[in-house]
Amino acid sequence: MNNYDRYDIGALLSGNPYPGRGIVAGMTPDGLHAAAVYFIMGRSENSRNRVFEKTADGRIITKAFDESKVQDPSLIIYTAVDQVDKNLIVTNGDQTDTICDHLKNGKCFNAALRTRTFEPDAPNFTPRISAMFTFADGSFSYKMSILKSADPEGSACNRFTFDFAPLPGEGRFIHTYDGDGAPLPSFTGEPEPVGIDNDIKSFAEKLWSNLNEQNKISLYVRYTALADGSTTEIIVNKNGGQYEVI
Repeated sequence: MNNYDRYDIGALLSGNPYPGRGIVAGMTPDGLHAAAVYFIMGRSENSRNRVFEKTADGRIITKAFDESKVQDPSLIIYTAVDQVDKNLIVTNGDQTDTICDHLKNGKCFNAALRTRTFEPDAPNFTPRISAMFTFADGSFSYKMSILKSADPEGSACNRFTFDFAPLPGEGRFIHTYDGDGAPLPSFTGEPEPVGIDNDIKSFAEKLWSNLNEQNKISLYVRYTALADGSTTEIIVNKNGGQYEVI
């Protein structure tokens, strides 16, 4: 594979039993839409007891499927997708709120994430992954970030931020883990270049069908039309068997 090749995301997902939580950001091949994806997986009963839900104000949140089974909500219940002005934020934790608060106060994505670290779930020290789309004048730019433990002890945090030029048909894929294990191995390298489909339904089906059947929980896909900002969104929840275009 050379520097400009794109992976088939279905093959990447089917070849990894536990990528954990993942974000895809990119542009459809026709250049008409920005594509945003977020999915979650889980191995414990607590992690698997979740669904995605869209709130009245347009956020995408994680929510307990069965409230009676919730053990520890601290790292599993959060706003995953939110918007501030022309910025769309997608993350795997409550750093969504941190980024939004900084933007509302005239600060930036990087400054927000400098105040955060990886998750305090030793021995995994799960990375915090984030993306932000900024829309303007019929186009967009996007950034991605990962906050990772610097060592096995979790004594320090390394922060990596990536700025990408949107290219037709290309997305970038970042996820929390390189695979299953004990402890779980953190994602390494830069966000992987992957292909995006023009059709949101076929793309969502490709993602969902290739996520590990035992570990997958929920998927969210959003296409934003660059011409007018209109959106098409899909939520898939394993719990309850929900497949919804919203």
